[in-house]
Amino acid sequence: MTPGVEGAPAGADGTPAASGTDPVGSRLAGYDAVVYDLDGTLVELAVDWDAVADDVLDAYAERALIPPTEELWDLLGAADDYGIRAEVEAAIAGHERPGARESARLPLGDRLTGTAAGADAGSHPPAGVCSLNCEEACRIAVETHGLDDALVSDAIVGRDTVETRKPDPASLLAAIDRIGAAPEDALFVGDSRSDAVTAERGGVDFAWVADLVAE
Repeated sequence: MTPGVEGAPAGADGTPAASGTDPVGSRLAGYDAVVYDLDGTLVELAVDWDAVADDVLDAYAERALIPPTEELWDLLGAADDYGIRAEVEAAIAGHERPGARESARLPLGDRLTGTAAGADAGSHPPAGVCSLNCEEACRIAVETHGLDDALVSDAIVGRDTVETRKPDPASLLAAIDRIGAAPEDALFVGDSRSDAVTAERGGVDFAWVADLVAE
């Protein structure tokens, strides 16, 4: 594992990135695999998450169930206990799929595809995705924004790809394994505290997307 990555504007070896170099290339040197979060990291899904939560609450109400919370991902987490996992998943995915088609590619997504000025996609380690979004939405976004060639297809892992979701590290570790790398030789890039916790629990280095795209 390469120390000193999380939250610090440094290269992958923990030393400051050289001025004028591409920040992505300088941070990723030495890793055998890089896994990205999707929404908020590579793309921005066109999803009204308040509306999604309302639809999930409706799924509870339609079955005369009292929801344990109004927080979307906690409602999903509780769905198994209430016997409505499929209904809740369908309600969320019903927003995510069109939201993926209408999503906007973010600067790190530009760099990953080699379209941003100064990007060096040829030197990028094999890459995958570990997302809290459903796998279908992830694949739609990847195809929509031409990220296909930059990612290992089998290493696109959504919340429904394996049995657990972030911040449980199983989904991240699955993406790394499908690339053919070891956790200690991989980097996870994300935009949320949940992403950072996922990496920590999996023994994987972490970098904030804001640091990677900073000048």
